[in-house]
Amino acid sequence: MVFKVVVTDYEFDSMQIEHEVLQQAGAELILTQCHTEEEVVAAARDADGIINQYAPLSRRVIENLENCKVIARYGVGVNTIDLDAATEKGIIVSNVTDYCLDEVADHAFALLMACARKTVRLNEQVKAGNWDFKVSVPIFRLRNKVLGLVGFGNIPRNLAQKAQAFGLRVIAYDPYVSPDIADNAHIRLVTLEELCQQADFISVHAPLTNSTKGLISDNQFNLMKKEAFIINTARGPLIDEKALIHALETGKIAGAGLDVTETEPISPDNPLLKLEPVILNPHAAWYSEESEAELKRKTAQNIADVLQGFYPAYLVNQKVKESIQLNMKEETTWSK
Repeated sequence: MVFKVVVTDYEFDSMQIEHEVLQQAGAELILTQCHTEEEVVAAARDADGIINQYAPLSRRVIENLENCKVIARYGVGVNTIDLDAATEKGIIVSNVTDYCLDEVADHAFALLMACARKTVRLNEQVKAGNWDFKVSVPIFRLRNKVLGLVGFGNIPRNLAQKAQAFGLRVIAYDPYVSPDIADNAHIRLVTLEELCQQADFISVHAPLTNSTKGLISDNQFNLMKKEAFIINTARGPLIDEKALIHALETGKIAGAGLDVTETEPISPDNPLLKLEPVILNPHAAWYSEESEAELKRKTAQNIADVLQGFYPAYLVNQKVKESIQLNMKEETTWSK
């Protein structure tokens, strides 16, 4: 029997890794570039497995899947997938939670440093013929400033270590993290309100859910210091973009370093493009040659595991175990 695995959409130049992994599991890989629910249903209705990047896997799509056993998403977040619908239908959903921990933490800190030292602004001015450090005034010393982490999962914990090495004091808001974890990381847990009031830099790392969409909005910006910068390498909709633009235009905060926006690619008429204290990157924080290869291999392996009768290493909807009984694989040590 040959399994059919459909890739709903992808940004990679090569799919050789996925082909190799799935071929060993007796699966044929079908590549598509879907943008709408209708296109996904047409391409994947009879698929045994689905690999997904950004195409919508809504309840409507999932209810029209006839053979699907597993959906594997490229990445950590699974906001493109209706988890409840998948679980009800007995479809396993997987992600990859650990493929770019250093990359995203490094990128967040790079944006923080660029905001703090205003290196982008200075570079632009020098290239425009203006050799004058005063265009960057004011710049404040980094040591003893406060970094506030919104969310304290694997990536922000990685970032905390890097920031502490530069002398930053770190606080975090995460209602799901125990005080013991915070103590071991030498950080202090606070409320979101306290974080907004105390932090000189705020780095957003929460998962995007219905309850976290617009987590940072007018109320939070009103509490922030005028010298504060906000960094986002997680998901654009975690920050209310209208509120962010207003805060920047009215000087409520000093600036922003954004790797993600509410709509991607960013609209050409988005005011963020014209605001001087904003650094924008094209959702690149996850990327390195090593992390891309790791992501592709682990995503494909999630599919292969399920098709071969095993739970995947990265199972998102644990409740599906109530209706789907598979074997447990021996723990695999992945090379990073």
